[in-house]
Amino acid sequence: MSATTRGDDWPGVRPEVVAEVVAGLSARLQKRLDGAAAKLAQRPVTRNGEEWRVQVDEESLLVLRAPGGVVADPADVHCGCLLAPACVHRAAAVTLCPIVDASEPPVAPDAPEGTEPAKGIEPAKGIEPAKASEPAEATEAPEAPDAATPAPTPLTPSDRAAARHLHRAACAVLAAGVSGAGAVSQAELLRAAHRARLAALYRPAAAAVAVVTRIRAARSGAPDHRLADLVAALRDLLDLTTALTTTTGSTPELRGTARQAYAEEGGLRLYGLFAEPVLTATHAGVVSWAVDADGRLSTVADVTPHGDAVAAAPLAVGAGNRTVRLGDAALSHREFSRAGLAVQGATRSATGRLGAGASVRAVRAVGTDWTAPPAARLWSDEPAAQVARALAAQELPYESRPAGSDLLFLDVNLLGAAPNGPGGEPRLLARCGAGGLDGGLDNGLVIALRAGHEHPELAFRANLALLGTAPGLRLRVIGRLERADRPELRLLAIGTAPDAPDPLALTADRAGRVNLGLERLQTADLPAGPATGPTTAPASPPEGLPVHVLGRRVEQTVTTGRHALVPSTATATADRSLLRAAGLATAAQLLDGLRAAAANQQRDVFGRIVQDDHDAFAAAWLAAAAYTEALAAALCSAAWAPEEAVTGKA
Repeated sequence: MSATTRGDDWPGVRPEVVAEVVAGLSARLQKRLDGAAAKLAQRPVTRNGEEWRVQVDEESLLVLRAPGGVVADPADVHCGCLLAPACVHRAAAVTLCPIVDASEPPVAPDAPEGTEPAKGIEPAKGIEPAKASEPAEATEAPEAPDAATPAPTPLTPSDRAAARHLHRAACAVLAAGVSGAGAVSQAELLRAAHRARLAALYRPAAAAVAVVTRIRAARSGAPDHRLADLVAALRDLLDLTTALTTTTGSTPELRGTARQAYAEEGGLRLYGLFAEPVLTATHAGVVSWAVDADGRLSTVADVTPHGDAVAAAPLAVGAGNRTVRLGDAALSHREFSRAGLAVQGATRSATGRLGAGASVRAVRAVGTDWTAPPAARLWSDEPAAQVARALAAQELPYESRPAGSDLLFLDVNLLGAAPNGPGGEPRLLARCGAGGLDGGLDNGLVIALRAGHEHPELAFRANLALLGTAPGLRLRVIGRLERADRPELRLLAIGTAPDAPDPLALTADRAGRVNLGLERLQTADLPAGPATGPTTAPASPPEGLPVHVLGRRVEQTVTTGRHALVPSTATATADRSLLRAAGLATAAQLLDGLRAAAANQQRDVFGRIVQDDHDAFAAAWLAAAAYTEALAAALCSAAWAPEEAVTGKA
């Protein structure tokens, strides 16, 4: 049966298909590709089984055959025009299709929004984060419980050539910026990524796919686009390719792996903690979090691709009612967040993802309160120690980060609504204790609680607004660390604190906690008379160091390209003076170096710019981006430090 779909409802496409089809265009048609793609995006798309059809004009029909929802071969893209197969219509079609990299793991359960599962299409957060797509029918990575860690393999000359090709393509994209990185530049980067994957350079190949996906989101104005995510993806790609082209030893951590390995865990007793919706530009679903008797976090995900941005949010919310795919368990993700599972033959990846192989057996069991072992152990560490753990995990390759490494478990006292953050984002101020359960909530840090995801159809924002009407309410919360120079947390789930005088008025089946992205709080769920507390939020602290000066130039490069960093002398002098006055001499030096590299382009005898490989400019940008990243982590760590520790250092 044929059905008309939205114009953005295209099948997925493998990156090598995009590269090959675009490479088949003549130079003249490549210049017209971006315009042709914009026109094609306005045409209605119909689907008939595994075929997607677009009537290009009165005489030409474009047909994409996508078994499983993925175009895996250039021959599966047919056009009826006279120039086919070297026509711009085929190239425009694959340019509009979302990239599906089947060689990478599926959406990472602990990714931030918009992001990249496994460094591909963002979880993103959350994940965040930007990460790789998966086949349309799959929600679990293939298990390999007996897969051994790959032996260190030195780079061969062909491996180095592939790494250099990828590095040059990444440098060219950086120099062009989002505004200049059209379909041809993206296809060249995807072609280099495919070559890298064939050379077993899986991690940099996945990073390149992530960059292309985020560039597409930026150019199309996708609502989940975040410039910071694109900057991070480009920094990661350039860092990897730079290391691969300069190292002489073995490089297992730089190569990455083709798929996640699952280790035998035997019997596991799991206790559900919370569930959160996953919503990215290409995927929607749910992830449930659980803790075992040893205090280790694990995840069970049910995430599938989507082609309709309008229906994606309801799909993510509805996924909470799907049955947990683990053995014979007959409970939904919402139920599992408050119940438990007894698992036999369990397998688990290094990132905490639970396998759902045929040998796994699981039955429903009793859950645990957040105030009882083993869950209560998660709230025993001081906030500063939890932040240090989260920041340290960010230094690891994404696929090596422990599950929940970016989650914080805090007891807080709500203070009230705060002035909206950037873009009008609602925030809620709270005070958390400085020492676990006994730290006290009267003299702790003031933190800003933000929505776990900004999509208006998810329950996060509405729940945050309602909590803002209950100052003085004491809560036990789970959130994702937002790296900033002030304490900020993306709120994911709440429950009643163990010492709360007025607990949440929840029904018994909710076990004293709420999944803020899947369930909506009602006024009746709040205590009738909240504990005494301030009726207005404290004033925002004064602005700190002008770290934004260098960070803004780093982001400006990604947005508009190399030429944006050749400003007037007055602008450069003002930036330099501001940084040096704040004691950030290294930042000033890096910014001067970045501007000098941007302006250092050779010209021929006629004064025309001679094209270069942009390697020196990319190196200067990478140094500035790495410094900005390290400084942001240091400021975030300092913001969460206990007041007495800061005073002592001073």
